[in-house]
Formats: sequence, C-alpha cells, structure tokens
Amino acid sequence: MNEPFTSLREELRYEKTNRCVQCGYCLPACPTFLTMGKETHSPRGRINLVKMAAEGKIQDLSALEEPLDLCLGCRACETVCPTGVEYGVILESARAALARRKKYTVAKKAMRSFLFKKVFPSRKAMNLLGNAMWLYEKSGAQKLARKSGLLKNMPAHLGEFEAVLPQTVSPAERSRLPRFTPAQGEKKYTVAFFVGCVMDAMFHKINQLSIQLLAQVGCDVIVVENQTCCGALHAHAGEVEDSKQLAKRNIEAFERHDVDFIVNNAGGCGAMLIEYDHLLADEPQWAERARQFAQKTRDISQVLVLCGGVQGKAGRAERVTYQRSCHMTNVQKVTREPLQLIQSLPNVELVEMEEANMCCGSAGIYNLVQYDASMEILDHKMKHVKDTEATTVITTNPGCLLQMKLGIEREKLGDRMRAVHLVEYLAERAGIAEPQPQPVASQS
Repeated sequence: MNEPFTSLREELRYEKTNRCVQCGYCLPACPTFLTMGKETHSPRGRINLVKMAAEGKIQDLSALEEPLDLCLGCRACETVCPTGVEYGVILESARAALARRKKYTVAKKAMRSFLFKKVFPSRKAMNLLGNAMWLYEKSGAQKLARKSGLLKNMPAHLGEFEAVLPQTVSPAERSRLPRFTPAQGEKKYTVAFFVGCVMDAMFHKINQLSIQLLAQVGCDVIVVENQTCCGALHAHAGEVEDSKQLAKRNIEAFERHDVDFIVNNAGGCGAMLIEYDHLLADEPQWAERARQFAQKTRDISQVLVLCGGVQGKAGRAERVTYQRSCHMTNVQKVTREPLQLIQSLPNVELVEMEEANMCCGSAGIYNLVQYDASMEILDHKMKHVKDTEATTVITTNPGCLLQMKLGIEREKLGDRMRAVHLVEYLAERAGIAEPQPQPVASQS
C-alpha cells in the first residue's frame, strides 16, 4: 500500500487535520477512547495518524485501518472541540482513501457491490426485504427457528439481533402508504417525507405513524416518488462516489415538489441529508441545488414543535428516559425538540440518564462488524439507563432503537423496560397508535 504522499494529501484532506491542536478536549467525549483506553482509538490519535500518512511519515496505510474501523463516527468530538476540527470530513476522507486501495476478496467485493449498488438504493429490493421479514414472522418460521436453537449458531451474532427485530407489516399494508396525506384542520405547512431504505423496510410502521402525526398537527404530507437511500451507509464505508450519486437522485426527486420542509425520522439519515451541500460542494452544477435541499431538511421533532406539538391524552403515569441519537445531536444539532415533545405529554416524567450524549454503540452496522467493541459501549450505557428506573427508553434513530432493545435483553430487563421510537411513543400517547405491550412493572 505504498503511495507517494503528495497524491494522498488532497484525498486525506490534510488541511483539515492541521486545525487539531492535540489539546485532548475530545478524549472524554469519545466512547472508544473511554472503553479501550488507547490514544490511537481517540479522535486526537486518529487525526494524528491521518496527518502522518498525508505527510509521508506513514507509508503503509493499512496501519490506519483498525483505528478508523473502530471509530463509531458519532462525532461527539466535534461538539466539544474548541478549534472546530471537522472530524467527520477527515474520517470519511480517510476511509474513502483506504477503500480505494483495499484489495478485497472476490466474495467480499461482490457482496459490497451487491449491497451498496443493488440493495440499499432500490425501493423494490428493500420492500422485498421487508416482505420477507413479514413472511418469516407470520409463517411460523420465526417460532421454529427460535425454538430449535438454530439462531444461536448464526454468524456475527445475528441470532441476538433477530430477537429484537421490530414487528413487521404485511405486503398489502406496505403498498397502501399514501402518496399524499392532507392536513387535518388548518394547514400550516406542506412537507415531503423521506422514507429511508432500512427505515422503510424494517420500521415501516414508524413511517406510517410519522405521516399521521404530521397530518394531525397541520401538515400536507407528500411521499415523493423515486426517492432513494440517503447514502449514509455508503459514505461511512468509504464509498463516497456512490453516496454522491444517491444524493443527486434524491435532490432531483424532491426538487420537483414545492414544499416547506423535507422531513425525516431517523437521526442517521437526517445527518446525511443535511450535509448534502458539503458532499457536493466541489461540483458546481450541484452545489446550489444541494444547499437548497439541505436547508429544507428537518427532523420530524422540529416540525412537530413548529406546529405546536402533539396533543397527548391523559394516560397512565410513566417514567421515561431519552437515548439521544449521536448524529441528530452532533451533526443536525437537534437536541431541544425531542425533549420538549416528551415533556409536554400528560403523566409522563422524563428522567435524563447520566452521560446522555454518549453513543450507545450502534452506529449504523458498527454493532455487527465490531460486535465486541459495540457491546462494551452498550453495557456502559445500560448502567446509566438502569439508574433512571425508567420503564420506557425513547430513541430517535432505528439503529439506536435496536441497540437499546438489545441492551434491555442483555440486562434481562424485558419484564420492566421497553424501547420505542419517539414517533411510536407520541402516536401512542396521542391515541393514534395502539399502545405496545407494557413492561409488567409499569402496569400497576
């Protein structure tokens, strides 16, 4: 992997690394530094490695692989950095440089190509995945697999994740997602709803409830045709060119509609959408269109608050806690609105956990490819979750939701604690959705 360093400087965004003064303010905010205790597994250490590679002091780029692979990409370091280092840009540039030079096996190269080019960008493929999950659940195969113990032998700990899969919707129900839903009562805004790829395949019910909530608070909601994956998974894996192509497809699809906001309900997707302007900044024919797209992008919690909030009904008294999405907090900078919505609900007590801003260890597919590191971070998080004595953990990102469900299973707290998406919780308290099964301890 020897490489003349002069050709690497631009790829590695060397000029960005020079803003880091090695002060160490990022260290207490970095989950991998706290759990692994290594300088090379901290933002400061990783930036230094990238800088040394750009200066030609490290010629074998494979030395960067493990430190970069173990980074969650939560970008909590950016929030605390006093000099404004753009860590996310450095991280993704370095990952892209590595991916360009990496010699994958034929099988792995084919799998990456299949997933990134054929599956995630395709609504048809993702719908098939969602329908397959429904068939697995309803045909009895899921019960049989769980009863037989086969899941314990699945690779990459997939059996553990299978246990926390969300409830699916039928193919017929999936096909009935309305293209247009009118506002109830006085119309306040027209919004275009971003359905996502994984979100729509695995969490379609949350998308349905999102549209209903938006309509209830006064929004005309359009589900834009020909929209595709946001490109976040591609960018995090170093496939930047693919993520640019997906960004362009989304911009073309959404700019056909004159809307006030482009609304999403997933912290990770929202962070990608809001940075399309950075992603396409070097392409003059796209830069302005990307900027306009990013300016209209909002998390659903922001729009619900703008419209006056959700009118919750007086339900059972309950204590809840909120697991913040890293990308929503550190990239979108949306922190206040979810708390406002939860605190406005009657009979709901919000108790914030210690280290509330710390990542849960999900980070896209990090918990699959870096399972041990992810579980160490999750176990640390769950100590603080348990201290709140909440019966419901509320999240705003699908990855966080599955990770918190897994944490509850690992701690054997399923009889007194559950995890839900903010949209599910608001819909439940507003009487739009049927209440999910409550933990035993909260039913008294």
